[in-house]
Amino acid sequence: MVENRRSRGRFGVAEVTGPSMAPTLLHGDQLVVRYGAVVRPGDVVVLRHPFQQDLLVVKRAVERRPGGWWVLGDNPYNETGDSTDYGTVPEELVLATAVLRFRPRAADQRSLRAWLSWAASALRPLRADPSASSRLRAR
Repeated sequence: MVENRRSRGRFGVAEVTGPSMAPTLLHGDQLVVRYGAVVRPGDVVVLRHPFQQDLLVVKRAVERRPGGWWVLGDNPYNETGDSTDYGTVPEELVLATAVLRFRPRAADQRSLRAWLSWAASALRPLRADPSASSRLRAR
């Protein structure tokens, strides 16, 4: 995940890298994030990696546990880089919650149908998804 530091207010922009949040988020998606927002189970969050604090990570906050948040990626086939590796994430390392997802248009989308399909799905709000939280907890 790459963060755009130009925004210094309560909101910012982040770019997703990697497959750990597919299908919810894809590599290259842009996120509008809200710093300091209250985290609820099911929220997509931006956090500092517990062992590499210069690395920012996007995961789903599954549940609050003693010591912090249990976070997991949405992609069941990519099982690394979440709480199964590093345990709970302390509250102070959870920086922001994702509010909106913007999916950039692919260069090969030239037909009207492809453009309309992209336009209909490019911008999506990201709300807390308790069903995802319970589904991931069962993994």
